[in-house]
Amino acid sequence: NYSQREVMMALRQRFRKFTDLRTQVRNIAGFNIGGGTFDIDLALRGPELEKLAEYGEALKLKARALGGIVDVDSTLRLDKPELRVAIDRQRAADLRVDTQQIASALRLMVGGDDQVSRFHDPTVNDDYDVQVRLLPQFRGNLSTISRLYVSRESTSTNPATGAPAQVNLAPGGGLVRLDNVVKIGRAAIASRIDRTDRQRETRVRAMVAPGFGQSERIDALKASAAAMAMPSAYQTFVTGKAREMEKTFTEFLWVFLLSVVFMYMILASQFESLIHPLTILLSLPLSVPFALFSLWYTGNTLNLYSALGILVLFGIVKKNAILQIDHMNSLRAHGMERMAAIMQGNRDRLRPILMTTLALVAGMLPLWVGTGPGSEERRAIAVVVIGGQTLCLLLTLLVTPVAYSLFEDAAHALRLSTPSLAPWRRLAQQGDRRAWRQRLRRAWRRTPAREISGGGDD
Repeated sequence: NYSQREVMMALRQRFRKFTDLRTQVRNIAGFNIGGGTFDIDLALRGPELEKLAEYGEALKLKARALGGIVDVDSTLRLDKPELRVAIDRQRAADLRVDTQQIASALRLMVGGDDQVSRFHDPTVNDDYDVQVRLLPQFRGNLSTISRLYVSRESTSTNPATGAPAQVNLAPGGGLVRLDNVVKIGRAAIASRIDRTDRQRETRVRAMVAPGFGQSERIDALKASAAAMAMPSAYQTFVTGKAREMEKTFTEFLWVFLLSVVFMYMILASQFESLIHPLTILLSLPLSVPFALFSLWYTGNTLNLYSALGILVLFGIVKKNAILQIDHMNSLRAHGMERMAAIMQGNRDRLRPILMTTLALVAGMLPLWVGTGPGSEERRAIAVVVIGGQTLCLLLTLLVTPVAYSLFEDAAHALRLSTPSLAPWRRLAQQGDRRAWRQRLRRAWRRTPAREISGGGDD
């Protein structure tokens, strides 16, 4: 049996010998977040097409040499051959050759002209266009095209000097050979030109090899691009899936923050306290380091799916603290002392907590060991939930009772240091507002804090 990663790497090794073949071996995503299918999509923008192709090829070679980056490719390739004709306009003017005549001759011989004549076929009683064109073996032949003749105007004297211009004229004297007025050369152009914000661009695209982080490889590739010392007119931008992932992680930070706020609001209404929700939510930051450690130990990376796993872990971890604190409050409501209620509550809730944790781990194991399409994404979620819940279990059992006791002490000290409102209410019922203010100031100055805090309930 082979894992999915091993099969993908084996296919890449086989395809590597085909240098001119564009290949991409990728995992089937569970859902699409946009931005394409490549893990790395680095855009290089600039004014000159040839320079863009040059820098793009150089950056592609650097990406292959970095390590951890596979299936490297670029979108701009100068692979479309063409013949470039440069007209010497001054010489053409001296020879009385119109540039339109040059263009017409080239179009007729290379591109063809179907408006020369028409042929009538009496057998079918139909007309056909007659096309004049060079044979295929001569259309791309520079020597053949150079020997073509173009007509010139009737006068054969130079308008500047009045001298006759006799340069490689045809026997009739009214034609000029094409290589006297043009320079023909071979060149290669791009079959496709991409533009963004009216700027030409090429994109270096690649996949991240297993065991490497996406953001780490992108930073390394950007550092390699900066080391090339390109002119200021050429700039690099992170686009595609990587940019969408960056936006998604930024939104996930807000999701985590809002989830904590909503959990606090619900717990505060459930326990009718502002202190106990803080004790419960204290277990959330304790679970994050264990979740990250689980990802590192299993060779996974922090991606969209592991972030989803952390969000699920937040909802699972706090249930242990809820069981403990709810039972301790119930014992104290029946008259048990605080320390005795803490000890008894933890002993009573240890078994349910262990049973819930084991059931959760057992339910996540199929996601961890499963194979097939999309197994990598499911495994990342399972690793975060199993590792984070298992490793932080013991710490939560120890931290929650200690935090409960500390927060109770802090709340008790806060109640003792805060004056009661009962004496103020009694003074407010006597006399007018001015007298009430004076009596209130005297009462505040003379009454000790201990007496004020022990006021009545009205």
